Amino acid sequence: MSASAATLRPRLVKRLLPSRVTRFAVRVGAVAAAFVAAALFMLVAGNPIGPVFTALWSGSFGSAYGQAQTILAAIPLVFTSLAVAIAFRMLLWNIGAEGQFYFGAFGAGAVAYAWPQWPAPLLLTAMVLGGMLGGALWALVPGALRAYLGVNEIVPTLLLNYVAILWVDYLVHTEWRDPESLGFPLGRPFSEGATLPQLGGTAVHAGAIIALVAAGVIAVILRQTTWGYKIKVIGENRRAAEYAGFSITRNIVGVMLLSGALAGIGGMVEVSGTVHRIQADISPGFGYTGIIVATLARFSPLLILPVAILFGALITGGVELQTIGLPSDIVSMLQGTILFFALAGELLVHYRLEWRSPATPGEGEPGAEGRALPGVMPSGT
Repeated sequence: MSASAATLRPRLVKRLLPSRVTRFAVRVGAVAAAFVAAALFMLVAGNPIGPVFTALWSGSFGSAYGQAQTILAAIPLVFTSLAVAIAFRMLLWNIGAEGQFYFGAFGAGAVAYAWPQWPAPLLLTAMVLGGMLGGALWALVPGALRAYLGVNEIVPTLLLNYVAILWVDYLVHTEWRDPESLGFPLGRPFSEGATLPQLGGTAVHAGAIIALVAAGVIAVILRQTTWGYKIKVIGENRRAAEYAGFSITRNIVGVMLLSGALAGIGGMVEVSGTVHRIQADISPGFGYTGIIVATLARFSPLLILPVAILFGALITGGVELQTIGLPSDIVSMLQGTILFFALAGELLVHYRLEWRSPATPGEGEPGAEGRALPGVMPSGT
C-alpha cells in the first residue's frame, strides 16, 4: 500500500439533495439487511433459518387466510402509526397511542352497549365518534400539560397507557362481563348492528376502507392545508412560527387531540371489526409497534400503509411460528432489528462516505461540510 493511500481517511459528506432512488434503495436495503442480521442471530442461537422464514411466509402471505389475517393486523397499525406521525410533525412524541387505542375501544364499546338496537349505519357512525372522542380525551391531558406548562409529553402519554389498559380490564371483569364467558375476561358480544361488515366474503372488514381514507385525509391535511403548513413550521422552527403569529399552545392541543382520535378509531375498528366485543388484551402492542412503523415510514401517511402491511405480516407470521415450536419473540427481534437498520440507513440517505487525505489547515473545522451531523428531520416521502 502506498503512503498516500495509507493516509486516506473515511469522511461523511452531506448530500446536497438526496434522490428518490437513493432514498428508496437505502430503505429497502435496510429492511433486507435486518432480515439477514436476524438470520445470523437465529443461526447463533441454534434455530434453523429455513423453517422460520417458511413459517413466516406461510402464515402471512402464503395463503388466502394468511393474507386476510395480515391485513387485519395491519389495519389497527395504520391508525396508531398515523397517530404517532401527525404528532411528530410538530416534534411531539406521542408514546400513548396504546392507551388511546384502548380508550377508543372503550368509547366505542360504551356506545355499542348503550344503544344496541340502533340501525347499523347509525350505530357504527356513533361508535366511530365514540372511539375518536375516547382517544382524543386520553391525549388531551398530556397535550394540555405540554402546551400550557411545558411538561414533556413522553412520560404522561406512556404512563396513561397502563391506566387505560387497566380500566378496560376492570370493565370486562365487572359491568361489561359476559355471564357466559366461563370466567374468561370477555365483555358481552356486540349486537349485529355494532359489527363492521366484511368485504367480499373474506375475513377483512370495512375497517380497511376507513384506514385508507384516514391515511388519505391526513396526507391532504399535512400537504394541502394551512393547518398542515402551521404544523410543519412549528415543528421545524418554533421561533419562526411565533414570529408569524401562530398559536403554539392551541396547535399543540389540536395536534394531540387529532393524534389521540386516530388511535381511538383504531380501537373502535378492532373491537367492532375483529373482536366483536370488549375484552382484555385487545392489543398485542399495536400502539408501540405503531411507533416503529411510523419511524420506518419516515412519518409519511401514505408510506405507512405498505410498512403496516409488512409488520402485520410479521405479527401473523409469529402465530405460525408457535405451531412449529418456535417462540413468537422472534418477531419482536425482527421488528427491533428493522428499526435499527432503518435509522442507520437514514444516515446513508443524507450523507455519503468518501475517502480523503487528512484535512489541510482551515479544513474540517466545525461548521465545514461533513463535520457536523444535524438531526435528520422527516422527509415526508
